[in-house]
Amino acid sequence: MTTAPSFAGLPLTHPLIMGIVNVTPDSFSDGGDRLDPENAIAAGLAQSEAGADIVDIGGESTRPNADPVSPQEEQARVLPVIEGLAKQGVLVSIDSRNAATMAAAIDAGAAIVNDVTALTGDPESLALVAARRVPVILMHMRGKPQTMQQAPRYDDVLAEVAAYLGQRAAACEAAGVARQDICLDPGIGFGKTLAHNLALIAGLDRLAALGYPILLGASRKSFLGRLAGGVEPKARGPGSLAAGLAGLQRGAGILRVHDVTETRQALAVWTAIGEAGTDSN
Repeated sequence: MTTAPSFAGLPLTHPLIMGIVNVTPDSFSDGGDRLDPENAIAAGLAQSEAGADIVDIGGESTRPNADPVSPQEEQARVLPVIEGLAKQGVLVSIDSRNAATMAAAIDAGAAIVNDVTALTGDPESLALVAARRVPVILMHMRGKPQTMQQAPRYDDVLAEVAAYLGQRAAACEAAGVARQDICLDPGIGFGKTLAHNLALIAGLDRLAALGYPILLGASRKSFLGRLAGGVEPKARGPGSLAAGLAGLQRGAGILRVHDVTETRQALAVWTAIGEAGTDSN
């Protein structure tokens, strides 16, 4: 587990689950499934009832080769969903790299900003997050979605990702973001090869040593499909659970997942086994 006692008001004494609701036509796993706001709200409520501690709402796909959308289109997709979920007591995060969308989402009830660019994609985003005093998730991405998977190279992927995230966290603190409001995400699949992804999960303890909560988003990613012989995204549930549990063993505190019910069950068993081992000593 991480050394931080809480994130966004949630205790990190046990693993947390972030459910994914993509309000997009082109996300790699569930694009188009929840483009209708009512469907998206229903999905978010179902995830919350199934045990998601946070529900992450995104209106722009950042899968490899995805085209960007305007902040106006992004907001039209996400704001009704955020408002609908927040009014019913769901803790919502906004998955965006646009400061205008972040601001509008916070006004609509989002309590967390989740940015794949670690607040570098928009020159106004860092000041916004600091001024609004909302927790933030900083993710590592090499390049942009359109280019990030074109032969990504690192001399030492773990050291480089850790250094980058440490620098971004320091920049946030310098801008006025409270340390307890910062969470780090290694960015599995964002400018990384299969080997890079495996190395990052295997070495998550080095990221956790930075002293911030660690979010792991490996759910249904393409490297799982490759390891499983080419299965389609929605058939990658077992691999997603395996990656998530491996991450928790190495310091992750939050799992960002598509399959909340299955993840909650896996965590219940994983936690019970861990507690039984502790009790027997």
